[in-house]
Amino acid sequence: MNREPKLFIISGPSGVGKTTIAQRMLEEVEGLTRSTSCTTREKRKAEIEDVDYKFINKDRFQALIEKDAFLEWAEVLGNLYGTLKKDVKVSLDLGQDVLLCIDVKGAMQVLKKEPKTVAIFIMPPSVEELRSRLLKRGEMRDELKKRIDLAEEEMGAASQYHYIVHNDVVHKAVNLVKSIVYAERYKNNLNS
Repeated sequence: MNREPKLFIISGPSGVGKTTIAQRMLEEVEGLTRSTSCTTREKRKAEIEDVDYKFINKDRFQALIEKDAFLEWAEVLGNLYGTLKKDVKVSLDLGQDVLLCIDVKGAMQVLKKEPKTVAIFIMPPSVEELRSRLLKRGEMRDELKKRIDLAEEEMGAASQYHYIVHNDVVHKAVNLVKSIVYAERYKNNLNS
């Protein structure tokens, strides 16, 4: 059965569980690959180079912007994040669906450039729960207010996504996102 590979976005506020959901999706959904984003922020203790992010300096990031190498990029709380066009293209050309785990600004850019993209917004159960998750993650208190303010702004953009999934229980959120991916694959097959 031939079908056109799809580009999927998982997006939402920092601390909502995007990365956890994306990792589970990659483990459980055959034919799905992740494009690893670039960032200029410092690597956290548990993060792995080229798995969680490609950690690069601001000069290199700026050079890539000037070369129009990014499908999307954004500055978030003083750090730059972006998805390289070539990484996405290689996977799609191999027939794989690609999962982007990106912020709201980046998602809006991708949706403008690639209108067939399927956008999934991950919503926290509440702002209070999000604050608790960020504290458990080791977020500094001075950064916490900035992240919560940004989260509230990002949640206002949820209506621009195709799907909204509440992440109150991780395995339920993963199952919902898996259902979306399978349904979108099937929907694509109808046009073949």
